[in-house]
Amino acid sequence: MPFEEEASFRAATWIANKHADDQDLEVKKVADHLYSLDPDGRRFGAVLRDTIDQLLNGETTGRYAWRQLFKTEKTHAGTLVEINLQREFKFADGGDVGEYDQHPMDYRILGIDVDCKFSQDFGGWMIPPEAMGYLCLLVWADDYKSRWSAGILRVRRELLNTGSNRDKKLTLKAEHRNDKVHWLWRDAQLPENVLLHLPEATRKEILVEGSRQGQKRVNELFRRVQNRRIGRGSIRTAAQQLDYMARLREGKGRARTVLREEGIVIVGPYSKHQEIAREIGAEVPQRGEFVSFRVAEAKSHHDDRPRVELEGRHWVLATPDDPVTTAPRLPKVTGEEEP
Repeated sequence: MPFEEEASFRAATWIANKHADDQDLEVKKVADHLYSLDPDGRRFGAVLRDTIDQLLNGETTGRYAWRQLFKTEKTHAGTLVEINLQREFKFADGGDVGEYDQHPMDYRILGIDVDCKFSQDFGGWMIPPEAMGYLCLLVWADDYKSRWSAGILRVRRELLNTGSNRDKKLTLKAEHRNDKVHWLWRDAQLPENVLLHLPEATRKEILVEGSRQGQKRVNELFRRVQNRRIGRGSIRTAAQQLDYMARLREGKGRARTVLREEGIVIVGPYSKHQEIAREIGAEVPQRGEFVSFRVAEAKSHHDDRPRVELEGRHWVLATPDDPVTTAPRLPKVTGEEEP
């Protein structure tokens, strides 16, 4: 290693170890702030879900899997995660650091500079030398495992592998992924990419080819995937049009109207709909999600099964033994925006 680079690393190491106790307090300060913004991690997970869907661009490409992305798109993922997290949580821009202050950090959280690093491979975060001594927000998400993690690392030279890429970026040693990272959320549930996790035969029955088959694909998605949270990304991919939500609304041939004749209702992420799902014992949709399920009018043989009142009658989740009957209309939603 040339003398100037060695000197630079020695200086960075000194910075990294200076006032260690104060720096540990910075980690806790940032962590506590992030917890206060997102106590259960739902907002963070939703950003990662939306970012992956943004890369897949299903309404234009029909893609549903990470492996279908181009190499350049995968490389761009880290930038999009960084941008979308900043938009969601309103982080201030980070300061300029490193040699000649030419390397801006991504965020400034409570006056503390934080760099954001994303990897689809756990442990694959590429940490630049100018981040030495600073905090890094390490983010990982795997669509195939439906899992994600986020934690804060105080970057120190001794924690990093000696090898580097052409940009002199380093990776965190495997033995320090647990003991040196302050994990905010570890192996949390990533909102599911439903199309990715369906059996191949079922997916083919939904994603029929044809430029004018969008409505049919959306109807088939909610017909075949019941009592399971379906995100906007899957709906966009099925519809393959910008105004994908039009396929879901009431109207001739549209999903809610067609499937209601088959006894199926589609609830969305609205307070009234969520309460209906809870009362009847179905999956409850979260932000940007929808759930379909077939209902049957409650009879004496349904005993004490969970039920909900709609249009003056009581309904339960239907079983295969319950005959198909037209489902009730859901109450109108007012004062809540379409997600």
